Amino acid sequence: MLSSSTHHVPIVVALDIGTTKVCAIAGFRDDYGKIEIVGYGTVPSEGVSKGVVSNIDKTVKAIKESVEIAERNAMVKFNDVQVGVAGQHIKSLHHHGLLVRQDSTSEIQEADVDKLIKDMHKLVLPPGDKILHVIPQEFIVDNENNIMDPVGMSGIRLEANFHIITGQVNASKNIYRCVEKAGLKVANMTLEPIASASAVLSKEEKEAGVALVDIGGGTTDITIFKDGIIRHTAVIPFGGNVVTTDIQEGCQVMRDQAEKLKVKFGSAVADEVVDNRVIIIPGFRGRDPKEISEKNLSRIIQARMEEIFEYVQWEIRRSGYEKKLLAGLVLTGGGSLLKDIDFLAQLQTGMNTRLGEPIEHLAHGYNETMASPIYSTGIGLLIYALNELNPGDHTSSVKKTLTEVEFEIENEPAVNSVEDTANNESGGKRWFNKIFAYTKEFFEATPDSEF
Repeated sequence: MLSSSTHHVPIVVALDIGTTKVCAIAGFRDDYGKIEIVGYGTVPSEGVSKGVVSNIDKTVKAIKESVEIAERNAMVKFNDVQVGVAGQHIKSLHHHGLLVRQDSTSEIQEADVDKLIKDMHKLVLPPGDKILHVIPQEFIVDNENNIMDPVGMSGIRLEANFHIITGQVNASKNIYRCVEKAGLKVANMTLEPIASASAVLSKEEKEAGVALVDIGGGTTDITIFKDGIIRHTAVIPFGGNVVTTDIQEGCQVMRDQAEKLKVKFGSAVADEVVDNRVIIIPGFRGRDPKEISEKNLSRIIQARMEEIFEYVQWEIRRSGYEKKLLAGLVLTGGGSLLKDIDFLAQLQTGMNTRLGEPIEHLAHGYNETMASPIYSTGIGLLIYALNELNPGDHTSSVKKTLTEVEFEIENEPAVNSVEDTANNESGGKRWFNKIFAYTKEFFEATPDSEF
């Protein structure tokens, strides 16, 4: 609930454009550093396939509807949104960077690290691909390894190992176009699995080593953390929709019936189905109804989920961190709501597994709906938007106070003043927070003719 007594509180809006839903969430950070949700809107998504926009008009319509619902709930009009990017076009690679400094006696500055990060954006990639995020793993100063923050040290050779995330330019540009056609501006763009991780993982889990598995409608995203840093990212081109398709074909029912069967009666482990009830599905136009046993339904679901977890296990092995993930697996996303899925994941991978709900950063008294793993990405994007409120940036309406935005609705033209909020992150992880700004700079600086 917004009130005129809430002063100097920046409000931000996150937009999660998914395969099954488009969700807009608005909120602000309270005096205790927790997030207050002031409005949200969720509508079915029909123009997105496997995390990528496949129909501009349908996606624009869904964005407009979700934002309008959020605006009505929050009683505030929004201009800018923090958007997520996902899909099977997302890839990752590792690269080594080197900077030879002229003066070995002077201290290493932030500008030196920035130069190393920006140099990674010059890498030659396959046609149509562009770098989305450059994430430092560790720094090396004059052959001294495993340095998390080199600023203040002396040395001639500054090196770093980077985890680089790439994506297709057209996929990202289509998201930009959809948001702009909906009458909004993109404040910034963040990789969705990274956003989900910020919403559901604790600091201790990231330090100990954890694999986040975000099971969406079109894709399953994997993000591996160790020592508080992202070590590996991957996208599996299967999600909850493939399970629905399997049920549709295996049980010979309509797609909406298959989705309802999965949600209401489905289990990821067939042996856990004890009663084995018979589910009766109405037939077409006077035809005989279909009878489906609960155990057979779960066998169909289990077969596909086992395949997805095999991919997950392969990616964890490929990362080289299989034996180093003390915190095991964390499942989130709409697909993680499937009954017994954490049990199946544990059986399949041999790793301790829990369900990740995005409640860690929410203020006391939050809406119970927001506790669902379905909203992990949206709340994660909201966290990133609040973290990116940098001083001196007057381009985004996300810095307007609640009072100022309310004033805009009633009194045109808009109030021009903004509230600057600094992100006081310290230590090596401040590089982790700076890297996301480059994505927006690239898209704004590159004309459409180059794509």
